[in-house]
Amino acid sequence: MENEKQESKEEEKKGSLNLSRRDIVQGLATVPFLGMFGWSWAKKDGPDTSASGPVIETPKEFTGKELNVAMLGMGAQGQVLLNSCLRIPGLKFKAVCDIWTDLNLKRAVNLLTKYGHEVTGYEDYREMLENEKDLDAVIIATPDFWHAEHTIAFLEAGVHVYCEKEMSNTIEGARSMVDAQKRTGKLLQIGHQRRSNPRYIHCKKKLLEEADILGRITTINGQWNRGVQPDLGWPKRYELSQEKLEKYGFETMHEFRNWRWYKGLGGGPIVDLGSHQIDIYNWFLDSKPVSVMASGGVDYYEKDTHEWYDSIIALFEYQTEKGTVRASYQTITTNSSEGYFEKFMGDQGTLSISESANKSGVYREVSAPPWDEWVNKGYLSKPEKKETPAAGEGAVVDVRETASPESHTIPVELNDPYHQPHLQNFFDAIRGEAELNCPAEDGYETAVTVLKVNEAVEKGITVKFNPEEYVI
Repeated sequence: MENEKQESKEEEKKGSLNLSRRDIVQGLATVPFLGMFGWSWAKKDGPDTSASGPVIETPKEFTGKELNVAMLGMGAQGQVLLNSCLRIPGLKFKAVCDIWTDLNLKRAVNLLTKYGHEVTGYEDYREMLENEKDLDAVIIATPDFWHAEHTIAFLEAGVHVYCEKEMSNTIEGARSMVDAQKRTGKLLQIGHQRRSNPRYIHCKKKLLEEADILGRITTINGQWNRGVQPDLGWPKRYELSQEKLEKYGFETMHEFRNWRWYKGLGGGPIVDLGSHQIDIYNWFLDSKPVSVMASGGVDYYEKDTHEWYDSIIALFEYQTEKGTVRASYQTITTNSSEGYFEKFMGDQGTLSISESANKSGVYREVSAPPWDEWVNKGYLSKPEKKETPAAGEGAVVDVRETASPESHTIPVELNDPYHQPHLQNFFDAIRGEAELNCPAEDGYETAVTVLKVNEAVEKGITVKFNPEEYVI
């Protein structure tokens, strides 16, 4: 964080945080979107121990069944999820767990206490399971290599689970999670939050399925580009002991803070970032790829500390009911040009969609039938009028160019944090009021799709998907 706050000597002595509600809200308002690279502070400075995320609004009055909830993993993504949960009524947080007890755990306990939750903090999830016998649900936001063990333990204890993507860093781990869900009958939601985003739901249900507005989809293009960022550091006085690091699967503090870059711990940017969007490929097409080829490498960062590929370009082939679809996807970590989006191109139009509303739109091909019916139904905005610039004197029209397509915006907005609808869907499903938007089986199919990209890069071949790999 840029505006770091040093803990006072008195706070260190007490081992607690003395933050006012005003301090927390001010801190929340200044924090940008957190993703793969999460929390960061200069090594010479101390951590920001204030709560983090968007400003939290008081949940609306709730009269239904209150759910007892725990959280496991209170790092960057855990904080994002917690901030969304605090906007959702009907939740009572009972416990939080994180191995970085002096920072992540302390921050979470402090925040929840400030918002009226009587919460207990734990270092080890096994102790939490032993002591907390009345949990309805747990939210898991630990490193990928822990997901299977954590998820299975809570499912077998009779607790419904919301597990962050990627489901696991191995296909075997993801498969074992589905097996446990089926065996126990408890709910398992995977954190592909776009599946609960009203804009994405509108595009799939109304534009693609009902209106068939794109015609035959032939091509998909997507990306998540990020600029160069330094590795995550840590304040030396809060460094974990070697014994604790090894107990929880890490060799060094650098691994602990930057686990996404290490083989055996995470899956690199294609898994951490790409899984969100490749999941949308599968979902919108209602299909799974038959092959993938990919090129990538550790081209920019130090290989000793960045084992996974910092740039990847992948090409999937799908065989759908309407025909072949070729889908490209790239993620790079050295340039942020155009950010992140998914673009579906058909013979009648193009859908460009993103969690960022200003990157979303629908474009009708000049040769396609008019979309007046869908505009009148409110599925699309009225087309934006484009003035054709006058040709200069002596200019020659290039007959090779196709006329610009008609442009429409998508009249659906999400005014909540990106993860809130997906968490709300999970809690609604526990109460029997909804079906999960990303159940274990769907999360597993995406895990197979994404993890095979790293295999294609490593082997330098086109990887064929065996249909049996998707079946559990």
